[in-house]
Amino acid sequence: MLQPVSPLAGDIARFFNGMMILSYVIFGLVAVLIAYALLHYRARPGRAETGAASRPHTILEVAWTVLPLLTVGVIFFFTIRIMYSTEPDSVPVPEIKITGRQWWWQAQYSNGAYAANEIHIPTGRRVPVWILTGDVIHDFWVPELGPKIDAIPGRANALWLEADKPGTYFGACAEYCGNQHAWMLIRVIAQTPDVYVEWLKAQAASAAQPDAGDAGAGAQLFQQRSCVNCHAIQGTDANARVGPDLTHVASRSTLGAGVLRNTPENLARWMQNPQLVKPGILMPNFKFSRDQVRQITAYLETLR
Repeated sequence: MLQPVSPLAGDIARFFNGMMILSYVIFGLVAVLIAYALLHYRARPGRAETGAASRPHTILEVAWTVLPLLTVGVIFFFTIRIMYSTEPDSVPVPEIKITGRQWWWQAQYSNGAYAANEIHIPTGRRVPVWILTGDVIHDFWVPELGPKIDAIPGRANALWLEADKPGTYFGACAEYCGNQHAWMLIRVIAQTPDVYVEWLKAQAASAAQPDAGDAGAGAQLFQQRSCVNCHAIQGTDANARVGPDLTHVASRSTLGAGVLRNTPENLARWMQNPQLVKPGILMPNFKFSRDQVRQITAYLETLR
């Protein structure tokens, strides 16, 4: 949050820093006044307590009423200003629809491409995004890029995503949503416009279909077992949207929304028993044999 890489996050960071400085000033002033009162009016040997009532001080009373009101007014003004500068004034046509699920993120692009947990955006412009949920309340937040926003059932909340420079920016669900809430991580990958266009085109392409070896056997096994009831792979009969789209799963950096690095070994570990890796997720343990795990892993590794 304190290292913004977008104008949206920059506005929030400057407001945050200003609020912190103001808080320090107020804290210091109050501490000095308390110290002065303790020292100046402390009991001393030989000093009689008169018990006289304090005299009214009109200027002081006006000051301690007006100054807090002005302080709150200034904070309110800049809060409204930040809200209008960082949030769309209407619900825009989305370039990306981001849906939070227990416990992963689905990204649907306007050209029909799908991604999971890794959201790609071009640098140098604001990308209109809708934040949705497929189950309970979630909260999308990538601190370096801007404000956080809730994903609320039955509602589409709008958000701008913008990055000044290429890079990978990390975020997380900021609303407790169940026992794997901590492993609902987000990666926003900002790319130069030309690289982003190429990536988006590649993501919309259908998956290659192997017909021999372990990969071919894994493709057949994927179609025969319950995998097709939850996952989609473009170019095949699998088109369900319960779990992540697997069309280009091998090109992603992580598995399970950040719980594992995406390597063949970790993918095989996931296929062998996903409940052991990330307890509570919807994907059950299919009790695949070692050969079946090897074949499905080989197939999924071709999906780039």
